[in-house]
Amino acid sequence: MARFLTRLIDAQAVWARPLGDFVHGIVHWLFHRMKPVRDFLNGTWLGHPLHAVLTDVPIGAFTLVIILDIADQRQAADIALGVGLLAMVAAALAGFADYADTDGTARVRATVHSTLMVVALVIYGISLASRLGAPADRTVPIVASLVAYLFLAAGAFVGGDVVYALGNMVDRHAWRSRSAKWTALEAPADLPEGVPTKAKAGAQTLVLIRRGETIHALHDTCAHAGGPLSDGRIVDGCIECPWHGSRYDLATGHLRRGPSVYDQPRYEVRRTAEGGWEARRWTAAAH
Repeated sequence: MARFLTRLIDAQAVWARPLGDFVHGIVHWLFHRMKPVRDFLNGTWLGHPLHAVLTDVPIGAFTLVIILDIADQRQAADIALGVGLLAMVAAALAGFADYADTDGTARVRATVHSTLMVVALVIYGISLASRLGAPADRTVPIVASLVAYLFLAAGAFVGGDVVYALGNMVDRHAWRSRSAKWTALEAPADLPEGVPTKAKAGAQTLVLIRRGETIHALHDTCAHAGGPLSDGRIVDGCIECPWHGSRYDLATGHLRRGPSVYDQPRYEVRRTAEGGWEARRWTAAAH
């Protein structure tokens, strides 16, 4: 079943890829001209993707609509439907903010996801409109809400696939070792001033930035989508990812600008007695 569903989703690339590229161009242009709004909708302030928080509300509300329709609680069902529609619009706005910085296969599947959700939204709107005026026969609005729920469930499945199978908006360092053991660091003996420089500490790739006598070190892989920070630039005491523009404080690794919603792992660097370098991941427990 899982393989069949994956093949079915991937088969939609024929139309989803060109549509996704077109829509992405619009939302990328829009959200990158109002970065504070984008960061708010991404969930930068929350430290967690806002879209994932909001999506539970319409799904719960629309499930309640089915239960209330079965129980013939008409007014309550109509209110739940209205709440669900409003919550769905809010979730869609947050989703499009994430979509603005989504690439490759994840964008194609996210396009399928958003298309299914928009279809569900339209059908739910029809259901709500047909409920106005308290008609005696509610067959049409009830059937419409049931059909919409099927699209909603399909969209939720594809959306989950974008996150859990493709790792979109997942912290790239969630499973990385948090060991505080000092490790030999392969880095130039003389680091250039203020230039992001790639270095290796065991299996970890770091980016080093020297500012005077201080050496700042962060993991080179951007927590948002895996971009190489060593190819980025220094802006206002932060390093900016070259892929989507997330910014992390050099001294702390704290997120300063989205679309990422996660901090960047920070490392300590010191000279060895032999004149080389070594590094370890900074942890509160080690201090």
